[in-house]
Amino acid sequence: MKRLKYFFIFLLILSFQLLAQRNSYVILISFDGFRYDYANRGITPNIDKMKKEGVSASSFQPCFPSKTFPNHQSIITGMYIENHGIIANKFEDPFTKEHYRLGKKSTTQSKWYLGEPFWETAERNGIKTASFYWPGSELDLKYRRPTYVKHYNQNFPYYARVDTIAKWLQMPNPIRPHFITLYYSLTDTYGHRFGPNSKEMNFAISRVDSVLGYLFDKVKKIGMKDSVNFILVSDHGMTDISPKRVVNYEKILNGLKYKTEAGGPFLLITPAKGEKEKIYKRLKTNEDHYKVYTKENIPKYFHYSKNPFIPEVIVIADLGWELVNNKSLKEFKAHPMKGDHGFDNHQLNMHGIFFALGPNFKKGYKTGTIRNIDVYPLLCKIFNIPPHAGIDGKLERIGYILK
Repeated sequence: MKRLKYFFIFLLILSFQLLAQRNSYVILISFDGFRYDYANRGITPNIDKMKKEGVSASSFQPCFPSKTFPNHQSIITGMYIENHGIIANKFEDPFTKEHYRLGKKSTTQSKWYLGEPFWETAERNGIKTASFYWPGSELDLKYRRPTYVKHYNQNFPYYARVDTIAKWLQMPNPIRPHFITLYYSLTDTYGHRFGPNSKEMNFAISRVDSVLGYLFDKVKKIGMKDSVNFILVSDHGMTDISPKRVVNYEKILNGLKYKTEAGGPFLLITPAKGEKEKIYKRLKTNEDHYKVYTKENIPKYFHYSKNPFIPEVIVIADLGWELVNNKSLKEFKAHPMKGDHGFDNHQLNMHGIFFALGPNFKKGYKTGTIRNIDVYPLLCKIFNIPPHAGIDGKLERIGYILK
């Protein structure tokens, strides 16, 4: 009799779980490089709607380094960068000498990605997923991709992306995706090119906000307004830079042997054999507008030391300063970028946005800074599925925004 009672309780719990999965929908939207304060300029009526009717955070903290691919992975896996393995937008495997680099085939090779993205967790639990772009969504192993995947094309029309999502949401129930990602790069592109405080940036902000409004309208027209949860995030912020604010590390390290990755806001240095102490000492002696660390002494709050791909010396520029060599300085002066990111993730200008709206979220609820690693466990809670065991994100830091 007791066993029968427990069996019925188990069936009841299981039925609730399946009901939650069947009735829940989430569209996770990323506006690349959309700084925490861009939504305060009075030119984003659709984000204002999310603020008024849903949840708004004062900022959304990325992981270090505050770069695109690493932080999209942290959002979707709930893991610090040192743990999911995408340590920068480009880096070298010191054992095989292979390179991970944006725009190359390497970004689709599953071997680089150590974390489990939410779409993989969801699919394993019987939930169909789709991606209209998200860094890491096009992996070469089918079971590590969403059911429906669009291959990245920056020029694909913005509103047509939304039209595709509306079609996905109208598919027959057994094959319809319940979790969908959507990505736009415009605010990042304009931030680099024109700077975060330019009139061109205001144009970019207004444009992606209008696409958000189009998405709201489309979901309403297909009769799913009361079913879909919208989560709007960004991977990082943006700050002003200038050729007048540079540190030429090549001059400082003159005569020493080393290899570098990254550059600009942060620099990864692999010293030649026997050169590590010399390089560190030289940089430490000349430390001005940057901080230098060895892999062993970098502060724990960066969570950037455990991965074997992280080189032995890490240099982090002060906010708004760039780490350059002779070649990159010449290019910077000839074709100056006006904005950049990748700096210390505790700097507010590196923070992005977090807004949420839908049946699972509180209404008119304002909160402080949310960490990007906590989105993954939030998604698991919405769909009532168990999170992957290896995550760094914590539901208790974000779960209070749900009803």
